Order: sequence, then structure tokens, then C-alpha cells
Amino acid sequence: MPVIAVIDYDMGNLHSVCKGLENAGATAKITDVPGEIEQADAVLLPGVGSFDPAIQHLRYRDLVSPVQDAIASGKPFLGVCLGLQILFDSSEEGKEPGLGIIPGVVRRFKSEPGLTIPHIGWNRLDLTQPDVPLWQHLQHQPWLYFVHSYYVDPVDSAVTAATVTHGSQTVTAAIARDNLVAVQFHPEKSSTAGLQMLANFVQQIEMRSLAMSH
Repeated sequence: MPVIAVIDYDMGNLHSVCKGLENAGATAKITDVPGEIEQADAVLLPGVGSFDPAIQHLRYRDLVSPVQDAIASGKPFLGVCLGLQILFDSSEEGKEPGLGIIPGVVRRFKSEPGLTIPHIGWNRLDLTQPDVPLWQHLQHQPWLYFVHSYYVDPVDSAVTAATVTHGSQTVTAAIARDNLVAVQFHPEKSSTAGLQMLANFVQQIEMRSLAMSH
């Protein structure tokens, strides 16, 4: 069973993510210990809440380098919700610098008539990088569950792996680059499609482990 380090920095409901990973056949290890993150077969960075506290908690627990090292190591890495946003340079939500792993800014949805902010509920995903392993066995435009007022705006649009449209605004809903994938929606709350993504993530880890053992 692949071991997935689920990074614990007091920002998010880790239980439901772990349950989804365990249902897919992985061992989910909630941890803030750098050595355990380094030894894991893959890493998941969750997150619910605000940008500045998230960055402050990561720094306070000395988890910035372990996150950067995990991504640089080539092992599968999945960011979820706020775990996507903090990978960027900065956010309109706060003053703290982000991790700067993906160049770009986190922006707030612009107000428009009839538009609810935050964007809460089910919405269709448009897959702009259809070959991302996380998207395998999904329907053409899967429905996913979102809760957010801010979205990521990468400098290089090539890293965008999926978009979502809220009102008249089409924004990045997921990014993918090499071993790093991060999503704005909540797979663990997204019923069949979300659980399929978590299963795809586990399968990606297993295939990598198999390739490395040969």
C-alpha cells in the first residue's frame, strides 16, 4: 500500500480526504514531521481557510522546505483548495508571500450582478490538459464541488489543467506541471468524480513505485 503524507498545519478537515485515499487503497498518514513527508511515496497538501494564516502555520511548523523538497523530488504531489493557492507568489486575500512554486497571483472573483461570492456548490470542470493522470476515467465535463472566493491566476497559462466558469468569469480550477497537480475544488466532497480522482492519484503512485523498483 502506498503511503501518502497528508500535511497537517491546522488548516483543513483532513479526515474526509484521508478516508477517500484509504478507500482507494492507500495509507494516509497525517503528519507535520519533515522526515515522514520525505519518506512518503506521495504528498497531499490540503487546506481550508485564509491565505495568510495558512502560510504562517506552514512557516511556524517549518514545513515550507519539506513541501518544496517533496515537489522537487518528483514524487506525486496533490494540492487541494487552499493547498493550491499557497503554491503561488501572493494573494489578494492577504499580505504574506506565498510559496512561489507556481508563478502567479491569487485573485478575488469580481462582483457582477446576480453572482454569489463565495462560489459555493457544484460546477462543471472544463479539462484543458486532458491527459493529466488525475482526470482518467472521468466524464467529459465532470461536476465538482467548490467553496471559494479566490482563484489562482498563473503567469504561464500552460500550467492550467482545468477551468471553471462562475458567472461570466472563467478561471483556473486546477494546475498541473510534471509531478505536481493542485485543484481548487474538493475531491473528497465531490461524490463519484472526486473519489475517482483520488483513486487515480493512488494508481499514479503505485505505477511510479513499480517503475522505480525495476
